[in-house]
Amino acid sequence: MSIIGTIFIGLIVGLLARLLKPGDDSMGWIMTILLGIGGSVAATYGGQALGFYQPGQTAGFIGAVIGAVVLLVIYGLVTKK
Repeated sequence: MSIIGTIFIGLIVGLLARLLKPGDDSMGWIMTILLGIGGSVAATYGGQALGFYQPGQTAGFIGAVIGAVVLLVIYGLVTKK
C-alpha cells in the first residue's frame, strides 16, 4: 500500500476511534492520523503475538479501530491535565 493510502486509512480509523470513545479528545488531524496508523500497527503485531494473524498478514479494519481506541485511551491517560 502506498504512503498516501496508509495515511488515508489511518485518518479513517482514527476518526472512527474518536467517534467510538466518549469524551473530549482535543487533538488535531495529524495526531488523529498517527493514532489510526498506530492502532493498525498495534493490532497487527498484537494479533500476531496472540495468534490471531500470521506473520505477513495485516490486521483487519475492525482490529485497527480497536487498536486505535486502545491507543486513544492510553493517550488520554498520559496527557490528562
